Amino acid sequence: MKTTTRIFCICILVCSSVSLTAQKNDIEAIKALIEKETTAFFEINYDAWAASWSQSPYAFWSFADTTDVNSFSGWQNIEAGFKDYFRTSKPSKAKIERTWIDIKVFGNGAYARFTQQVSDNTARPPQAEVRVLEKIKGTWKIVCVNVIAIEKDNVPRL
Repeated sequence: MKTTTRIFCICILVCSSVSLTAQKNDIEAIKALIEKETTAFFEINYDAWAASWSQSPYAFWSFADTTDVNSFSGWQNIEAGFKDYFRTSKPSKAKIERTWIDIKVFGNGAYARFTQQVSDNTARPPQAEVRVLEKIKGTWKIVCVNVIAIEKDNVPRL
């Protein structure tokens, strides 16, 4: 009986360790994907940016600050909404600082929340950001992006 209990306890510890390692690997893969998507966006690399997304009808992108609110529902609308950006913008060497707040993995889904400060030649406010991700065929893809500018007292920057 004691041997069976010991074997059972060892199995529980091994399974817990494997599960924690898998979750840690998923979290690192999610962070890397978010960084890749952001970098591709600022470097005007459409192919890398698009490859980061779940190109599905339920994909969603939104942005809000004191001067604009915009959103696109479905991959076709996201892609169409950014067509001019990728066609006319010049690559940026912006410095991106990110503070991770929380990443939760639940099966083939994940939720990531962070703040981001983009430093370039514009006066961008910090941003509160959320990503919802889905693991498709073993690879994490972005399903939803929500960005809101963090403005003190909601006063527009001039």
